[in-house]
Parts: sequence; C-alpha cells; structure tokens
Amino acid sequence: MQDLLQQLEKSNPTASEAEIVAYVNEEIEPDLKSRLVKALKAGGEAAIESSLDSHYVNLIKAIIKGWSSLD
Repeated sequence: MQDLLQQLEKSNPTASEAEIVAYVNEEIEPDLKSRLVKALKAGGEAAIESSLDSHYVNLIKAIIKGWSSLD
C-alpha cells in the first residue's frame, strides 16, 4: 500500500483524500484487503505503524479500518 501511495503522490501530488482512497481501493485485491484487516485486528495498530513510513501511517490505518467496517 505504501508503494501505491508513493506512486500516486508522484503522479498526482494534489490528490484529495477521497481520490487517494478510491485509488487504493481499485488497486488492492480483495484477498490482500482481507489479510490487512485481519493483521490489523490481530496485531493492533502498533504492528501496522511499525511497518510503515510515518508519512502514510494514519491514511493507511484509516483505509484498512474502512475495509474492516465492510466485513
């Protein structure tokens, strides 16, 4: 996810949060979404935070939490 966000930041540095979320939702396969939701639930936010660049942490957590609410 972090790589996707970095790519988007380079190609569209002024993307809104809604555009970013839509882009990530399109690019991430359902299976990976499910695994990320399970990882967040199992390991908590600290596990996610420790594996990401701090620039993207809050956005990625929000996206994963959004997927979690769809389960």
